Amino acid sequence: MTGRGRARVLAAPQRQRGISLIGLFLVGLIVVALIALGFKVIPAVVEYVAIERAVQKIRNEGSTVREIQAAFDRHATIDDITSISSRDLDITKEGDRIVVSYAYAKKIPVLDNVSLVIDFSGTTRDRQRRDIP
Repeated sequence: MTGRGRARVLAAPQRQRGISLIGLFLVGLIVVALIALGFKVIPAVVEYVAIERAVQKIRNEGSTVREIQAAFDRHATIDDITSISSRDLDITKEGDRIVVSYAYAKKIPVLDNVSLVIDFSGTTRDRQRRDIP
């Protein structure tokens, strides 16, 4: 070994760097809070997916507004949909197609006086218009 390398080996070790106990506690607290929030949000998202699936199915199940609403009520009972009812659906006809649209807000209590509000909406209308030449 050269003199320079030997001095480096014999020198006092530098202070190690890493997360402190308080930092670890704070990171753990943030992770637990995000997981708890996720457990409260997931049911709202699952219900939204059930509503979207039900609306996609019912658009072809009836020809009148009342028939479509009755079909949605059947799906809502089966899938335990409580955030929206058949009266909240906007049912229109565009050409020969029936278009079902909806929008609602879900309020999720987080703490005593703190809530999270998520706005959901959807439609059976095609996402892109296709112009026929």
